[in-house]
Amino acid sequence: MTLQSQIKISETISIPPEELKFTASRSSGPGGQNVNKVNTRITLWFDVIKSPSLSGHQKELILSRLLTRTNKEGILRVVSQKHRTQAANRNAAIERFALILQEALQEELPRRETKIPKSAREGRLDEKKHRSRIKERRSKKISLTDWK
Repeated sequence: MTLQSQIKISETISIPPEELKFTASRSSGPGGQNVNKVNTRITLWFDVIKSPSLSGHQKELILSRLLTRTNKEGILRVVSQKHRTQAANRNAAIERFALILQEALQEELPRRETKIPKSAREGRLDEKKHRSRIKERRSKKISLTDWK
């Protein structure tokens, strides 16, 4: 995914790269001796609340479903440090960002209630009767007259 083109989230939603902010820092990921000297970890910042590309409903969905990824100001944070270069981590962060937004904006289908089958209900009741008989037999006191 290149930074010049719009970031496509769905058929109707695309986000211009100007709405994204990137910061680089030292990575704990791969890089060998470079890892202590070069800032290869990329953090992508996206202001959900101020984004003109999203509707009010979409903003609400993102903020409610991505509570752990957004801060109090409504800024979404995505980090990538898988790769050895900033460019590769930047692309990986953009791809993850698009995937996270797709999942957050996906409409959930309402659950369709189903009826419990008669055989399942009867089986459950039979199992309960069987258990109660076992416990009943365990609790009966055996007298010497019963033992003969």
